[in-house]
Amino acid sequence: MERLSLELRSQAGILEERRLRKTRTHAKCFTSFNCSLFSQWEAKASYQIATPSNVDSSNFLRLEPSKINGSNSAMPNWNIARSNYNSVLDSFEDEYGGIVINADRLPQDPNTFACALPVSLSYWKRIGKKGVWLKLPLELSDLVPVAVKKGFKYHHAEEAYVMLTYWLPEGPCLLPANASHQVGVGGFVLNDQNQVLVVQEKYCDSAFSGAWKLPTGFIQESEEIFSGAVREVQEETGIDTEFVEVIAFRHAHHLAFEKSDLFFICMLRPLSQEIKIDETEIQAAKWMPFSEFVEQPLIQDDSMFKKIMEICIQRLRKNYCGLTAHPVISKFDGRWSSLYYNVGTNSQDSNCHVS
Repeated sequence: MERLSLELRSQAGILEERRLRKTRTHAKCFTSFNCSLFSQWEAKASYQIATPSNVDSSNFLRLEPSKINGSNSAMPNWNIARSNYNSVLDSFEDEYGGIVINADRLPQDPNTFACALPVSLSYWKRIGKKGVWLKLPLELSDLVPVAVKKGFKYHHAEEAYVMLTYWLPEGPCLLPANASHQVGVGGFVLNDQNQVLVVQEKYCDSAFSGAWKLPTGFIQESEEIFSGAVREVQEETGIDTEFVEVIAFRHAHHLAFEKSDLFFICMLRPLSQEIKIDETEIQAAKWMPFSEFVEQPLIQDDSMFKKIMEICIQRLRKNYCGLTAHPVISKFDGRWSSLYYNVGTNSQDSNCHVS
């Protein structure tokens, strides 16, 4: 009897050891991050994902129905999906029903991220989502190669982050592309002596070396065209101005980084006369007689610059009206914006009376 008791205890010990070994094997995906088991669970026809009970992943994995309302989702699957997917990356829904992964709650460890990402994609696909947005700040740059390996594509990058996207359905991706244009401005500033404000840039193509040109630059993020022109003129020359109107604009393609370019020529009224150049960008600046400026080879030998000056001359003669900025608000987005238009020479509100 004693021998039998010892054998039973021995067998019980073996079974317990097998149970512990199995538990450790399941937990390995979350501790040593062996994702092969994770992939086996994901491949089940029922899409059931088992999460070891002794692993607390709530610090980076969360599922909140209140954030993903499933307006474009397969709603009958919601309760099933919520009970079967316990390892979905925290996210919220954008205004078009797409998924935006919460960057503030992402795991910092690439292996942890690699385990959770395919599960999350499977879940979002099952509930009918289409586009997934993943914004990775600099401090999480180690996660970029993991996301790319899982099928994410680069969308755009800024100084502090990179944005990646994933299109879940079969077929072409319908997510909007990155910004296609850069926007530049040039300031046409004429004083009472019929002199135009011109600059020589410190760094320019050798073909334009020594030439005098209008102050130009790029508008900044969330900056209006008219305020960008005023700012650029002030930064380069120290001259304060006020916006009168947009004289004309040019649209070109395949410029810097293969982007398109919109360039707005703005007529500005000078409010000061003393020039103080930005020595980091500008070699020289001065008030030049308008007729002398127009006769430069830079103007006469270039069809676009020549046409711009012809338009400016017609504007000074009040034979042409440019576009003035009018603040409007639309129900489409509920925000203020600037609508550029003219009202014609016969109206009391006509900007052509301004010279």
